[in-house]
Amino acid sequence: MDQIQAKMDECMLVCVYYGPNGERLIKRGAKIAAKLNCPLYILTVTSEDSDDLDHDKSQYIEYWQSLAEEYNATEFIMKSNEKRSPSKVIIDVAKEKEVTQLIIGQTAKSRWKEITQGSLINTLLKELPFVDLHIIAVTRGLRNYVEEHYEKGVRAYLVKAEDDSYRLSFNHTNTCAYEGIFFKEIGTDFNNGVFKFMKDNRMIEVHVTDDYVKDFHPTYTAPINSKS
Repeated sequence: MDQIQAKMDECMLVCVYYGPNGERLIKRGAKIAAKLNCPLYILTVTSEDSDDLDHDKSQYIEYWQSLAEEYNATEFIMKSNEKRSPSKVIIDVAKEKEVTQLIIGQTAKSRWKEITQGSLINTLLKELPFVDLHIIAVTRGLRNYVEEHYEKGVRAYLVKAEDDSYRLSFNHTNTCAYEGIFFKEIGTDFNNGVFKFMKDNRMIEVHVTDDYVKDFHPTYTAPINSKS
């Protein structure tokens, strides 16, 4: 099948939700879309109005939008102030865009919710019988700060110290160099963990040891090469 025909026949939709795993889902979808040479759509759904989103959610959405641009996504779709269920929105968008490939994330918590409240996956399979559904286990692969080794993230700041290191602070002042989210390691009495922040439209992380970032070597996941 040539590239033109493949583009006509296939269409990828990636569904992301607030949290650190959206990047992984987008990158998986981008890889598949690149191989199929097909359109790539990225969808996020929220019941809140876009103007009412808190800072954390706004940062994630901005980051996903930057990833959409990097991976040449056809469109980043944000459905805000939604009264419909997420499954209904996904189904409607998938039908509108004539999607053939759909990626969603699933945690152990959501699997338990399926048992007690019904299955999003079963609903999608029933309503979208001709769509290939890709279910990505979001607790694997990437470091899952919230669910595995770290406490819930809290707003924090980095302040430049005299020795060129950075000190973690939970109070905003004019001396703050970076604003972000601190994920404290579970079971430690000191502020050890990971500090995540946005820089140049990328989500970056540095390690904190006893309140300090001594080796400031930010790391982030580089964009994939769609030609590879």
